[in-house]
Amino acid sequence: AAEEPEELPLPSEEPQHEKPQTEAPTSEALPARAVLEDLRVWSVTPSSVQLHWTVPEGSFDSFTLQYRDGQGQPQALPIDGGSRSVTVPGLSPSRRYRFHLYGMRGRKKVDHVSTEAVTAAAVPVELPLPTEEPQDEQRPTEAPSATTPARPVLGDLRVTSVTRSSVQLHWTVPEGSFDSFTLQYRDGQGQPQALPIDGGSRSVTVPGLSPSRRYRFHLYGMRGGKRIDRVSTDAVTATEEPLPSEEPQKEKPKTESPASEALPARAALGELRVSSVTPSSVQLHWTVPEGSFDSFTLQYRDGQGQPQALPIDGGSRSVTVP
Repeated sequence: AAEEPEELPLPSEEPQHEKPQTEAPTSEALPARAVLEDLRVWSVTPSSVQLHWTVPEGSFDSFTLQYRDGQGQPQALPIDGGSRSVTVPGLSPSRRYRFHLYGMRGRKKVDHVSTEAVTAAAVPVELPLPTEEPQDEQRPTEAPSATTPARPVLGDLRVTSVTRSSVQLHWTVPEGSFDSFTLQYRDGQGQPQALPIDGGSRSVTVPGLSPSRRYRFHLYGMRGGKRIDRVSTDAVTATEEPLPSEEPQKEKPKTESPASEALPARAALGELRVSSVTPSSVQLHWTVPEGSFDSFTLQYRDGQGQPQALPIDGGSRSVTVP
């Protein structure tokens, strides 16, 4: 079936959407009102913008972010209803972009907020080579005064999973907190990248890598635009992945009940369903009715028919497949 074109507003236009009802709902069957507020820009790079928003009243099933990408093509990015921030990749340097964020209930647009952002200039990024340690600020040796906020500390940066084209990293913040993080690395083409990450995050999946290659990652903890602390780690991408059309080989389930109490309780995956689709992405949601998992792996074939295996954090219950 032919794909229907996305009806997106031009960046200079206000999107057409349902008018909010001004009268109070008279029926108790109507859901409580949900409100979107304060869509603002947290950080920019030459190729990405990080946005943050609030939901002061009610809740939404999901969000949809509409914008035009670096090639001027309309995009509609589905976002999980529990999210309050998103990083928008694939933009061009020194360009003004207009973003429209819709709060969704079911497939209906309930509320929307808009904002504009200008991407950073395409200045050369001085990144360390994968074998070099980056130069950054020296940590002060003197103890902080009582009026100085506690200095936040980055803990262990470790690799939780790898595929042919991606690496999933996890880190800890044993002391204090950061406004944001920046992950520096070189991508599959050897180009330097600086990925902005929300300050509340503790894991990230890095896409666009090449198979069987060693990569070095430098994670900076940021406060007030300054690098406060840094941790680094190496990872080697996988050499091959099973084809998604094949059933993965796995251990046969044991029919006998475990005799040892040291064995973990059984974990079960429930329903996997599609929560939203666009011409270039699919958002999936699943349940874990019993037990828990360390992580998930989503296998599929991408737009070019290449097999992909996307690592997902064990606490997640949804993912957007781009």
